[in-house]
Amino acid sequence: MFIQFSILFLLSTTPFTYLIKAKQDNNNFVRSLDHKALSLENKKEKLSHLKFYWHDIVSGNNPSSITIVPSPLKNSATSFGFVNMIENPLTLGPKLSSKLVGKAQGFYASTSLSEVDLLMAMNFAITQGKYNGSTITILGRNPILDKVREMPIVGGSGLFQFARGYAQLRTHSFSSKTNDAIVEYNIYVLHY
Repeated sequence: MFIQFSILFLLSTTPFTYLIKAKQDNNNFVRSLDHKALSLENKKEKLSHLKFYWHDIVSGNNPSSITIVPSPLKNSATSFGFVNMIENPLTLGPKLSSKLVGKAQGFYASTSLSEVDLLMAMNFAITQGKYNGSTITILGRNPILDKVREMPIVGGSGLFQFARGYAQLRTHSFSSKTNDAIVEYNIYVLHY
């Protein structure tokens, strides 16, 4: 009985327990971090609002949006299955000649047989001002015929590290002749 008690006592002592725990932690691929490890302890989270116009130019000799996969369905009213790759200008005003503040890089695809819905995955690469070199990443559903749409912000880089929030979209103009579109984006983003 004394031997069993002694073994239990030894197993419960801190150094031995620590060695067992440390060995278990080395096998894990996830660990908790303190804010200090990423130099976030003195930073406050901010809420920023960005407003710009997204120009989807599919016509002309210099398009910013090109179809890389056409819809395989010949009679689809929604062009279900098509995919466009983009590098669309982001400007301060609705005219393409307005000040360029960044570019949207990514793709959109038609994802509905019955509605005109797009899946959009984009990085907004900011090229002006304080946030020059930073990005905001958006991924979500865009029902383009709705007057106002919302899409989630899923991350960012640079000064938008740990970004989250949402983008509110309104179509400013659309040409049924060229299929070019200008969309107003209001971005509400929480970041450090």
